[in-house]
Amino acid sequence: MRRTARVFRGSVLVGLLLTLMPSAQAEQFRRLGAWDVHYVVIRTSFLKPEIAARNNIVRGRDRALLNLSVLGRDGQPVAAEVTGTVRNLLEQVQPLEFQTVREGTAIYYLAEVRHTDRETLRFAIDIVPPDGIPQQLRFQQQLYEDGR
Repeated sequence: MRRTARVFRGSVLVGLLLTLMPSAQAEQFRRLGAWDVHYVVIRTSFLKPEIAARNNIVRGRDRALLNLSVLGRDGQPVAAEVTGTVRNLLEQVQPLEFQTVREGTAIYYLAEVRHTDRETLRFAIDIVPPDGIPQQLRFQQQLYEDGR
């Protein structure tokens, strides 16, 4: 499977996401092999309209944004091949189309997700870091339209 990626440089989006994370949902972390993977899912309505428009992100009560980064044990970001899907409890599958965001030395992978109110989604993310050893990130999260 080949991923489609758009690269943004000097994006205000990343800074905004970082400032919103404490008020949205705490960032999550998993150690996968030799890599640390940090991820968070936030509602797109948290983004300012002009920032969302500039980065081709659709804001809405039924949309969320997955923000993922891969770090080496030294804490430095690394480039990786990132693909994945999200599945609801009815086994309906959405492919995730990741955008690569580079800001200075930071590298983020962003993907939009559509959801209904109180929907539990299961994320299945495949990551191929620089060492070429495939890693899998699996998690589930319940999403709300009213911002809980």
